Amino acid sequence: MAILGTLLKNRRAGEAKLAWNLPALAGPQTLGLRSGDFVPDGTIPLANAGRRAGGQNLSPALSWTGTPEDTAQLLLVVEDIDAPTSSPFVHCVALIDPGLDALPAGALNAERGTPGVQVLRSGMGRGYLGPEPIKGHGVHRYVFQIFALRTAVTAAGGGATLDSARPRAVLAGANGPVLARGRLDGRYAR
Repeated sequence: MAILGTLLKNRRAGEAKLAWNLPALAGPQTLGLRSGDFVPDGTIPLANAGRRAGGQNLSPALSWTGTPEDTAQLLLVVEDIDAPTSSPFVHCVALIDPGLDALPAGALNAERGTPGVQVLRSGMGRGYLGPEPIKGHGVHRYVFQIFALRTAVTAAGGGATLDSARPRAVLAGANGPVLARGRLDGRYAR
């Protein structure tokens, strides 16, 4: 598998198609997004990595500050901008009640029901998918993004229901304006 990573070493999705850069999700960067499990631009712990990488696939604990009063819903998106694909690989999409300001470890896992959190489809399956980069591909950057939406996402682009929609269709269903947003980057390699 390390040979495949070496062959794809220069192929990376990049930031251009990151949810952060979508016009409908543009807004002031005033939400402070943090994790008790890793520091900004730090290494994501093994417990938060995917099972094929030797981890527990446990979503990290997250907290945020600065949610505007008129927020209807929070949208959380986790993407791998170093995946050897045409767009960043989506590791998690969730809709969160605006009254929440933190999620404990594991709250984004599909098998756990967390009050105020609607976990949707990711790039493969449902819920949080921990980092599992191809061996030998180098360091991957995982971008945790949270958006305070004035209008709740109730339908996905293309007419799919939220529960069955692919991640990009959910993002297409998010209409501005974004009241505030925050970002936290973590790194992982194997």
